Amino acid sequence: MSTKDFIEKDFYKVLGVPKDATEAEIKKAYRKLAREYHPDANKGNAKAEERFKEISEANDVLGDPKKRKEYDEARALFGNGGFRPGPGAGGGSFNFDLGDLFGGGAQGGQGGAGGFGGGLGDVFGGLFNRGGAGTTRTQPRRGQDIDTEVNLSFTEAIEGATVPLRMSSQSPCKACAGTGDKNGTPRVCPTCVGTGQVARGSGGGFSLTDPCPDCKGRGLMAEHPCMECKGSGRAKSSRTMQVRIPAGVFDGQRIRLRGKGAPGERGGPAGDLYVTVHVDTHPVFGRKDDNLTVTVPVTFTEAALGGEVRVPTLGGPPVTLKLPPGTPNGRTMRARGKGAVRKDGTRGDLLVTVEVSVPKDLTGKARDALEAYREATAGEDPRAELFQAAKGA
Repeated sequence: MSTKDFIEKDFYKVLGVPKDATEAEIKKAYRKLAREYHPDANKGNAKAEERFKEISEANDVLGDPKKRKEYDEARALFGNGGFRPGPGAGGGSFNFDLGDLFGGGAQGGQGGAGGFGGGLGDVFGGLFNRGGAGTTRTQPRRGQDIDTEVNLSFTEAIEGATVPLRMSSQSPCKACAGTGDKNGTPRVCPTCVGTGQVARGSGGGFSLTDPCPDCKGRGLMAEHPCMECKGSGRAKSSRTMQVRIPAGVFDGQRIRLRGKGAPGERGGPAGDLYVTVHVDTHPVFGRKDDNLTVTVPVTFTEAALGGEVRVPTLGGPPVTLKLPPGTPNGRTMRARGKGAVRKDGTRGDLLVTVEVSVPKDLTGKARDALEAYREATAGEDPRAELFQAAKGA
C-alpha cells in the first residue's frame, strides 16, 4: 500500500464503524463483513472479491493498535478534512504541495512567514519519531525478556517464598563496553542512518518497518569488531537473583516481574522476567481454587452419634470441627480462613471431607456390640428406597 493510499482511504468507512470504535467493535464488524463478502461465498463475483480485499486491508490497519494510532495521526494531519497546503501558501504553512510530493512532482512555491522548508521525510520523521535525512541519533533499546522456571513445595506456593534464580541472558559486552567495536568507536550504520529500522517495500509506508538487517536494529556498526562479542555489543552473562514468589500461586502459573530481564542498551529499560511455577504435590492436602482440601477418617460411632473431630491445617495448629449425628460418608465441612492466600490478602477455606473408617479386625466386645446392633436394627433396610425408585423409573 502506498503512503498516499494509506492516508486517503477511510478504513472506518470501509468497516462501517465510528472513529472512536473499540477493538471489539472493529473485530465484530470485520467478521460480519468478511463472512458476507468472502470469495468462497461469492464464487465468480469480482466485486465481492474486491470488497473482501478492502475489508481485509482496513482490518489489518484498524485491528492493530499501533498501526491504527499512526493512521489516525496521519489522517489528522494530511487526510480528508485535514491540513492540505498548496503552492504559495500563507503564513505558517509548508512550502510544498502535498499532491506533488505523493505523485513525485515538483515542489510548490515559497511559503510565507513561518514557512517550513523540509521534505516529506522531515514531516513524517517528526510525526513518528523516525528522524529525517541526515539523522544519526541512535535510540535506546529495551532489553530482552527472559523466561525461566522454578519448583516450589506445596507449602511455599501457598505461603509465598523467596527463591534464588540463576539466569543467563544477553548483556552489554564488558570487553568493548557494549559498543561492539574493540576500540570503543562504532560508526553510524549507513543503511538505516542510525535509526535501527528500514522501510519494508518501495512505498515507504510509515507503519511497515523492520529492524535493519545490517546493524540488527542497533543503529551502529563496528569498524573494528570486538573479538568477544563479534561486533554485536552483547555477550552472554549469568547472574543469580533473589526473586519473591507471591503467596497463593498455582501450578503452571506464569509470573511477570517487570524490569528483571536482560539489561537494555544505550540507556534503554531492562526487559521483563517471566517465571513459570511448578508446584509439588502434598501427601495430605490438596487444592481447589483458593481453598485447600483434606480427607479426615472418622469412626462409625463418631459418624452415627456425632462428636468433635480434630483436623490438621497447613502450617498451623489443628482446628476442631463438630460432627453432627448421622453424618454420612463423603460429607464435606468447611473450616473458614484456613485455605490459600488470595490476591487481596484474605484466605480461602479448608474443605474437610469425612471418610467413615471401617475396622478390619474386631475384638470380642466390639464384635458382640455390633452383633447386638445388627439384631436391634434387623427390620431396617437402607436399600428399600433404592429398589422402590428403580421400579418406578
